[in-house]
Amino acid sequence: MVNIDRAADLMEVGANGAAWVAPLGTASPGDPALQPSTLWLPIGAISDDGLVQGFDEDSQEYTPWGYTSPVRTTITKSLRTFKITAWETMRTTVRSLQYRIPVADLAPDVGGLTTFAETASPIPDRRVWWFVVLDGDTQLGFYCPEAEISDRSDVTHKQDEMAGFEWTITAYPDEAGNTVYHADRVAATPAYTGS
Repeated sequence: MVNIDRAADLMEVGANGAAWVAPLGTASPGDPALQPSTLWLPIGAISDDGLVQGFDEDSQEYTPWGYTSPVRTTITKSLRTFKITAWETMRTTVRSLQYRIPVADLAPDVGGLTTFAETASPIPDRRVWWFVVLDGDTQLGFYCPEAEISDRSDVTHKQDEMAGFEWTITAYPDEAGNTVYHADRVAATPAYTGS
């Protein structure tokens, strides 16, 4: 009889999590178990769809004449994205990200009215992002030193649905050529004994 090796503590369910942004150049919080400093602005409540970690890759296969299978494959595109839906659409950090404007521009006047305009020619709005996924003792941290919202979905305003800003965040390479830095607290994988 074959013994199938399984360990429930090596499985992960994204039971909870959060996202923060900071200005370019802000260092990683480093540990998903620690609260980020005040340099990091929280996104607040995220929809129950959680965090979607995206892998968008293309490759080129090389098949020699006379073969039916490739002998080599080269990765020609490797893009990392994260998707969330921010539910706290009135939070200034969230509005700043959605409309690509500084948080300071969202300060209300003396009468409580906030006004701003959307430009027809948006400029890049790259920031530092920190995502955390929590599942008991399992804690995953994703630090994107240079990323921006690359896709925004439509926003629905209606009585029986929570309004949300659904975003795709694209991670770009930093000076070291890295797009995402991982900081994870996970259970140790037990040694495989073959029995």
